[in-house]
Amino acid sequence: MADEVLRERRGHVEILTINRPEARNAINGAVSTGIAAALDELAEDPEAWVVILTGSGDKAFSAGMDLKAFAAGEGATVMGAPGGFGGIARRDFPKPLIAAVNGSALAGGLEIALSCDLVVAADHAVFGIPEASRGLIAGAGGLFRLPRRVPLAVALELALTGDPIDADRAFQLGLVNRVVPRHQLMDEALVLAERIAGNAPLAVRYSKAVMLQSLGAGDTEGWRLTDEAVGVVFSSSDAMEGPVAFAEKRRPNWQGR
Repeated sequence: MADEVLRERRGHVEILTINRPEARNAINGAVSTGIAAALDELAEDPEAWVVILTGSGDKAFSAGMDLKAFAAGEGATVMGAPGGFGGIARRDFPKPLIAAVNGSALAGGLEIALSCDLVVAADHAVFGIPEASRGLIAGAGGLFRLPRRVPLAVALELALTGDPIDADRAFQLGLVNRVVPRHQLMDEALVLAERIAGNAPLAVRYSKAVMLQSLGAGDTEGWRLTDEAVGVVFSSSDAMEGPVAFAEKRRPNWQGR
């Protein structure tokens, strides 16, 4: 994998780092294909239970698309990598994804964060979709994902003015799960990831799937998805291991099956 995307494994947690601090971690072709390749692999890796995505340095999580790379002809690779923009925007990734936002998450950078399930932010982070001020629109999912995370009026204001919000405001709105001092960011993201990884991975994945797939659907579809998930999870080895471990007063030995 190119140096533009770094990988590190901590137990069952994989950390992916966009490694272009000199370009505010803007997304070029190498980043898109690098993240795409990593997520393709991690989706099938039985030992990878949670993924953290972050950026190098403390200035930017990602500034969005690298316009210099776009002008150089990399646009098709940036947008057309498996999984879409950044290798993630159009991806239906089955395992929990945590964005560790280490600085500004603007334009496509916010859209990448919105592609993740949970967000831990450094206290100096800012979030926004300023595309309208440049004659563009947010084209990597921000226009429909943002109003799912924050009130519609707020999402409209962010899109129509292009103005950013800070980490505390993002937390108040529910866009961000946790805000911590910048030097504690990865520690806090790892605490959250390891807390998730301490649970049965099959149960975690199906819980995520039911919640996301039933979003906006009625009760009938919600029950269908729930019943389908119950049929798989309740018949798994982990469903037997959990109660046994509880009775024996020990940590469960999850198998993910």
